[in-house]
Formats: sequence, C-alpha cells, structure tokens
Amino acid sequence: MKKISIQLFAVLITMTLLQGAAIAKEKYGKPDKVTKWVFQPCFDSSDAGWNSGIVPWIKAVEKATEGTVKIKLEPAGAITSGSEAFGAAAAGMIDVYAGWGSIYGGDMPEGMLAFGLPMGVKNYHDAWEVMWGDPKYRVGDLVQKAANARNLQWIGWTCQGPNAAFTKKPIRKMEDFAGLKMRAGGPQALFHKAMGGAPVSMGGGDIYTAIKLGTIDGTYWDTGGIDDMAFQEVIKYAIMPGWCQAQHQETYVNLDKWKALNQWQRDKIMSVFKSTYFETSKLHADGVEEALEILKKAGGEVITLPPKEVDKIRARTIEKVWPQIAAKSKANAEGIKLWKQFMKDKGQL
Repeated sequence: MKKISIQLFAVLITMTLLQGAAIAKEKYGKPDKVTKWVFQPCFDSSDAGWNSGIVPWIKAVEKATEGTVKIKLEPAGAITSGSEAFGAAAAGMIDVYAGWGSIYGGDMPEGMLAFGLPMGVKNYHDAWEVMWGDPKYRVGDLVQKAANARNLQWIGWTCQGPNAAFTKKPIRKMEDFAGLKMRAGGPQALFHKAMGGAPVSMGGGDIYTAIKLGTIDGTYWDTGGIDDMAFQEVIKYAIMPGWCQAQHQETYVNLDKWKALNQWQRDKIMSVFKSTYFETSKLHADGVEEALEILKKAGGEVITLPPKEVDKIRARTIEKVWPQIAAKSKANAEGIKLWKQFMKDKGQL
C-alpha cells in the first residue's frame, strides 16, 4: 500500500508540473486585456521629434502588440512641465517619456551616451553599431542599466541628425566660438564652454525672443528642427557639420508599467526598437536637408567648416569634454572607453 501511495504521489506531482508548464506556455501570447499608456514627451508637436520620431514609434508599437497596448500622446505641459517629464515617468505620474535623458531635467548622466558624444560618430548607422549592433561594444546596455536603476525601461530611440550652432555671427574657425553667448544645455554647454564660449540656460520657448533681442548670439539645436522653431527668422548662420553629428532622442517607459505587461507584449515592443530607429532616423535626415534649404531661402548661410578646423575642434573636444562626461559616472567612463575603441577601429581617431 505504501509503495502504491508513493507511486500515486509521484504521478500527481508529474501531472501538476506538466499542467503548470502548459499553463505557463499558454500565458505567452496576446493578452485578453488592453493596456493604456499616457505618453508625454518633454516637447510639443512643434518639435521635429514629434512627427518624425514618436508618432511613427507609437504606430509601430500599437501594431506590433495587435492593439493590446494603446498610447495616448500628450504635449509637454498637459500633465507636467517638459523639464519634469523625465522624473514624472520614473515616478509613474506619466507612463512614457521621450526626450534627452541627459538634458532638460533628464538627471541621468548615462543619457549623454545615448544622446551622442560631442564630435563622435558621423551618422546614425555608426551610432547603431556602437550602441547596439556590434556585441564588441554594446554601449546601449550601460544606458539601459542606468535607466532601470531610475525605474525606467529604454524602449525607443531615434537619430535627429546633426545638432549644430545657429548664430547671428559667422563661425569659420574654432576660435570664433570664443565669447559667444549661446543657449546650450547638458553636453551642449560642456562643448560650448570648451570652445571658449558662454553657455546660457533657458527654455526652448524663450530662445527665439532672446536671439531677436540680442540677449544671446544664437542657439544649439537639432538641424532638422530649426524651421519648426522659426529660427531662420532670427539667425543668419548654420555651422556645420555640427558639434554632435548624430544627436539622438530616447523614449522611456515607467519600469513598473513595463513589468506589468506580459512577456509577449514586451518582446513585441522591443522587436520594433531597431526598425523604428532606422525609419525615424531617415525621416529626420530628410528634414535636415529641408530645414537648411529653408534657412538659405530666408537669406541665411550654411557654413561648412573645413576639415582642418573640424579636426582641431574634435581634438579639443576629446581632450576637454569627453573626460568631463566620463567623470559623471562609472558607466559613462566605461561608455567613453568603448566609444573611443569603436572610433579607433573605424579609423575615425
């Protein structure tokens, strides 16, 4: 009798494990319920990142999750200010945030690695390779770890093209940056100060008036977005190839909201990370050419610095700015090391 009881018990245990495995397997797939997220970036629909960045990403996510994740997009100020949106997403006040984790209230030094290093890679293809594409580098993993530590999950990325100086005064050599009062934040400010300029912090909505009144000499901005801000009306020069030739914008979701999804939904969302990156980066690249044409038609001039000057600026940036970024966290230091190695391997350093 005892032997039969043991055998019966073993059979019951086996059946329970098999049933549990079957149930677990059944749970992977499209859920019955719909999850609704509120998405507020740190900007509104006037920013190039709206239609060329987050709107295509939202459409891709809703399609990939077969409608089980619905996202309501709100402009900055609808729920919280743009400067507070990053922290609001971490706290769960909003579900999704887009912007720059290193600037404008970002409070995440590792966001500088995702934003793009000053005088770093020249295009979004190389940016993808160093951040995610080549397992030798995978700088993106450092940023993801930092985001998780802040109760966020990094789930979207787009290259906005070159971030450059747009000024009322011509800059034809490195020394011409000296003394210029430029609106600059985060890594922009580090770069401008290293060039001998005077960075000025102010909200995006105040830049146009400040340039017009002469309070500042110009601004750093993503090139494809200057016409959205009507900067061509108040500045005269665009200085290319830009201090950051591949500026990026990140999208984060509250980590608790991320974990509340099932694995199928999380996999589906991450499956469009790469495809939307290249789709939206191409949209931004097209916008760069259009914006520069608008500037020229308004009487402005696009100044392309000669290679010799670009090399001088890059050398000073690597000497003065990269160490400051590396000093902000251990992850940044590791990221700078990997980024340098990538550029050396590519013959860019």
